[in-house]
Amino acid sequence: MKDTYDAIVVGGGIAGLTCAAYLCRNEISTLLVEKQEKPGGLVSTFWHEGFAFDAGARAFVNSGILHPMMKSLGIDMEYTNNPVSIGIGDHWVRLHSRESLQDYANMLKDIFPEYVVDVDRIINEIKKIMGYLDFLYGIDNPLFLEDMRDKEYLTKTLLPWFIKYQKNIRKVAQLNEPVYTYLRKLTDNTALIDMISQHFFEGTPTFFALSYFGLYLDYFYPLGGTGALVEAITKKVVEADGEILTNTSVTRIDPQGHEIVLSNGQKVRYKKLVWAADQSSLYKIVSGLNDSKVRQQRALTEASTGSDSIYTLFLGVDLEKDYINERISPHAFYTPNTQGLSKLGRWETAAKQGNDHLLEWVGSYLEKTTYEISCPSLRDVSLAPEGNTGMIVSSLMDYSLVRRFSDAGQYDEFQQFCNQKIIEVLERHLLPDLNKKTLFSFSASPLTIERRTGSKQGAITGWAFTNPKMPSVNQFSKVTQSIKTPIKDLAQCGQWTFSPSGVPISVLTGKLAADAVSKALKRGLL
Repeated sequence: MKDTYDAIVVGGGIAGLTCAAYLCRNEISTLLVEKQEKPGGLVSTFWHEGFAFDAGARAFVNSGILHPMMKSLGIDMEYTNNPVSIGIGDHWVRLHSRESLQDYANMLKDIFPEYVVDVDRIINEIKKIMGYLDFLYGIDNPLFLEDMRDKEYLTKTLLPWFIKYQKNIRKVAQLNEPVYTYLRKLTDNTALIDMISQHFFEGTPTFFALSYFGLYLDYFYPLGGTGALVEAITKKVVEADGEILTNTSVTRIDPQGHEIVLSNGQKVRYKKLVWAADQSSLYKIVSGLNDSKVRQQRALTEASTGSDSIYTLFLGVDLEKDYINERISPHAFYTPNTQGLSKLGRWETAAKQGNDHLLEWVGSYLEKTTYEISCPSLRDVSLAPEGNTGMIVSSLMDYSLVRRFSDAGQYDEFQQFCNQKIIEVLERHLLPDLNKKTLFSFSASPLTIERRTGSKQGAITGWAFTNPKMPSVNQFSKVTQSIKTPIKDLAQCGQWTFSPSGVPISVLTGKLAADAVSKALKRGLL
């Protein structure tokens, strides 16, 4: 490792990797620093007793970004379609095309026969918003184009798209209201609203939540697991002479001296720095600056909360893949109870009566919540032993709730309770004898995510939508501004830089940061 680089990227998640790959391709000497033993962050695949599990994203949505990025970097990776199903109680819909939206509507009408008119009203809103998003993602994102001199493409494809984009982005901006309150305008049935919205984070904007039906059809799954994409980008960084330093964190940044201090005490100089990690940790380690904008951003990130986190149960089961595919599908969103979570009340109220009462509340929550169920080997049979299946079962879970049990010394008890309750729910509604057929099980909580990735409060998509003031850009029309910081020669990228976030936005901001840094370095703008 050298003592000076043109660019240093801190954080080896998919945003940092994307940024480093493009910097290296632009022949910029680049060091990527990652605190874990390997890059990937919230996107990775690991093996346990012969079963592959995706630790973060269960599949990828293209959004006009991921496929163009892969093509641009020369990543020739095999992938397959990722069929998604939606289940409520004993009702199921398998999504195969836009026409499946009517099947979804019919399912809701069967469950809520007295609210047929309300369902139609909601479905029409979903169609409208899907139409807006079609324009936004209607072509490959031009940021990843290799040659912008193709006049025919510019005049016949890009310009017409851009005109429609400007029109539709304004419509999208008007749908920033939380989806739950927006749906209250369309129906007074809270259970119906819950069935549509309770698997989204609290305060999720309407345009993001109601567009997701279309995004489900855009999912794809890499053969070998989601971590295959991380491995492919990592390979591109190494092949282009980029350096990757793992098991190392950055403990101090000296912006005036253009220097970082690593956890091993080594000092490394840079011309440009890109922060692709937790944003609040950035402002804790920046030294020597008393700028008012830096102070304001530091205070804002400290006071703000991360997005909702998840509780995940990993299962290896002695059940045939076809058996599970018939009952669930490779990737499903399943709600076992049609009552909805609204009637349950908030956990903070239950906690006032003690942790025993709170644990009862958790049990009720796990009976009513919506689960994301992913079975890697139903897309790639090599990811589980023959005759067996690996299952990843996740639900939203509040970081503070889990922290309460941990602080009380009841974390293990809490995990055991949750694991058994989830198996019980799945056994009762979907897979009889699941408990007997379970070969092994283990779980990860919001505390696990925080510990392993450094993500504030175990957040999986950056900042919470409920923050009074968002520490990041949250308007699509201003996404190019998201990479800027108040610190000279320091850019940022990743889930904490733009909201709402996800893998496509992380990749997009990684590319934006790489382009900005490359342009500045080539022009000598230090």
